[in-house]
Amino acid sequence: MQSPFETAPIAPAIPITFATKTTWTAIARDLPEQARQFALANDFTAKPGKCLTLPAPDGQIAQVVFGIEDETAKSRDLFRPGALPGLLPPGVYRFANAPHDVRLATLAFALGTYRFGRYRKAERPDVRLVPPDAIDIADVARMAEAAALARDLINTPSNDMGPEELAQAAQALATRFGAQFNCIVGDELVKQNFPLIHAVGMASTRAPRLIDLNWGDPANPKVTLVGKGVCFDTGGLDIKPSSGMLIMKKDMGGAANVLALAQMVMDAKLKVRLRVLIPAVENAVAGNAFRPLDIFKSRKGLNVEIGNTDAEGRLVLADALALADEEKPDLLVDLGTLTGAARVALGPDLPPFYTQDETLAESVAAHAKRENDPLWRMPLWPPYDSWLDSKVADINNAPSGGFAGSITCALFLQRFVTDAKSWLHVDIYGWTPSAKPARPEGGECQAARAIYKLLSERYA
Repeated sequence: MQSPFETAPIAPAIPITFATKTTWTAIARDLPEQARQFALANDFTAKPGKCLTLPAPDGQIAQVVFGIEDETAKSRDLFRPGALPGLLPPGVYRFANAPHDVRLATLAFALGTYRFGRYRKAERPDVRLVPPDAIDIADVARMAEAAALARDLINTPSNDMGPEELAQAAQALATRFGAQFNCIVGDELVKQNFPLIHAVGMASTRAPRLIDLNWGDPANPKVTLVGKGVCFDTGGLDIKPSSGMLIMKKDMGGAANVLALAQMVMDAKLKVRLRVLIPAVENAVAGNAFRPLDIFKSRKGLNVEIGNTDAEGRLVLADALALADEEKPDLLVDLGTLTGAARVALGPDLPPFYTQDETLAESVAAHAKRENDPLWRMPLWPPYDSWLDSKVADINNAPSGGFAGSITCALFLQRFVTDAKSWLHVDIYGWTPSAKPARPEGGECQAARAIYKLLSERYA
């Protein structure tokens, strides 16, 4: 991603003045007469999201006025300035006054320049921002670049983003930062005891694999990230309707966001021993596809009965989590696009997270709010654990009934984590259904920025 920041502009940068309905009167009063009359003629009232370009006497752009919410507004979109790249004429700009949060406004501006142009010409806005003083612009740029990586991976359709291509993306990241890379492919998964990953992916002509990346000093605290990499999900033999399959290219969103998070961690050189595990599969329909009521022995040793082949994400994560847990990491994090129940409960913008670690939960919530990367804690409710019981195996992957689907998924995964010091599970959507400032429609980076800042605080 080309940097949207300009640290040494040739000409003076065009000022952007943030105005609210309350402050606009005073701002307008201080404008030159010609500019004030121009604003009056355009009936500008500083409505949030409205942008007005004011001319200078020579016809050039004198300044830009952009409407944001009042300080007293019940709801403020701290990413509102992310709309600016799509509204501004080409040029170099600077903030003339402070929006609600200067750092988040700068990040939003960078995120708002993103365009997915792999298959159709989509020129990025020719706008650049002179970074405001007193913010860590390198960190802001780091987060924006990682978000672009996650978005690119998710937006790429499955014919060009299968298990092999996802592995190639991980390998490219490993090469960039000098990390170790390994990949277990196809039937080798069975030989090395990853039966659930193999079972989910064996029906596809594109072999399943387990991607494994290691970086950092082995003496540092172990942090392991696990990302669901289902590159396309038909639902398997419990096949989805066409409407449910429409955006299933995003079902590797957990893997994409784990790679974005890993990129931030490595670029910031955090003092951790980082491991990234991505089970990469395609859940396809074929004669050799795994079936409802099949039973597979997992890496953990638990026999898993298949209640539904469309609950495949938790299966591939289970084997990867079991491997991660064997090292007893200080922190084990998994991200996955897992349940429709999470979307029904909290919608697409607010992923639920689960942990038994109260200190970790407080930190996740605080950083999610601080980074405008929303997350909401949900309970690992013990009474529902019995819903996973099977009459013929140790556990069922998808209990019957429609209640508490996100919680029972989290409880299923918890069975495979016994030795990690702390575990965090996040059920993301990985997709923005309709465009918002700084968040274009399509693949989205969720939870990664909040977790990165949490890791930065712990392991800077």
